[in-house]
Amino acid sequence: MIEVKITEQMKKRAWRKAREMGKLNNSITKGEGNIAGFLGEEIANHLISGEVTNTYDYDIVKDGRKYDVKTKRCTGEPKDYYECSVAAYNTRQKCDEYIFVRIENIKGKWGRAWVLGYYPKENYFKDAKFLKKGQRDGDNGFLVKADCYNMAIKDLKKYG
Repeated sequence: MIEVKITEQMKKRAWRKAREMGKLNNSITKGEGNIAGFLGEEIANHLISGEVTNTYDYDIVKDGRKYDVKTKRCTGEPKDYYECSVAAYNTRQKCDEYIFVRIENIKGKWGRAWVLGYYPKENYFKDAKFLKKGQRDGDNGFLVKADCYNMAIKDLKKYG
């Protein structure tokens, strides 16, 4: 995992995009996660240094590769056995890699952020564990809010 400092500029850009977007179709959190998602893109791009594109299929492009950023909020530093998720309705996104980010948010305040790793889309759905909405994840007891594919942080490919 790579810890990334959240700057005021990152927050400003993320808030502007979240306001412009409004509520996403199929949003698990009914639009509440928009700011986290856009902030996750800023954090991932800090590492990648590509072009943030904000399409349905991918978020960042660099050297012709398309990256989709998947962000979760958390209340502390992630453990390597925590899981990353891709919702089952996102399996047809036209990206090359998924990048996973966690952002600390305690009582509405953004704290630390981590780029957890990445995984090529072509292998993700073969290697990840499928979970149905309402099922409890056996590894951590989390009640799944939508059909998804999960993978432990320790199984992701690492930068550097």
